[in-house]
Amino acid sequence: MPLYDYKCREHGLFQELAPMADAAKPAPCPTCRQLSARVILLPSHLATLDPSRRQAMERNEKARHEPIVSSADQRARDTEHRRACGCGGKTDGKHLLFYTADGKKMFPSMRPWMISH
Repeated sequence: MPLYDYKCREHGLFQELAPMADAAKPAPCPTCRQLSARVILLPSHLATLDPSRRQAMERNEKARHEPIVSSADQRARDTEHRRACGCGGKTDGKHLLFYTADGKKMFPSMRPWMISH
């Protein structure tokens, strides 16, 4: 059985073991026996998380089961983005990432003995 958090209006937070079927039901306070609603507590570092980082984490969580698809259009946009902002690889040709016709990654002259995946 999972351990759930509840909050009594007078006595504050308490925890109770309850079956998953009863997860939405209130639980009696151990001190005053008053029915108390279940609450969901978040760690404090999540409450003060940078909004852009939180959005990125949410986007990654939503897309965790989606396949990563590489298309010629997407690769062209990525290349233009890297050229515009300078965020991806070196521009001297030694550390550029290329994609083969079938969408696999290729790193010319970086480590030719390594197999791409």
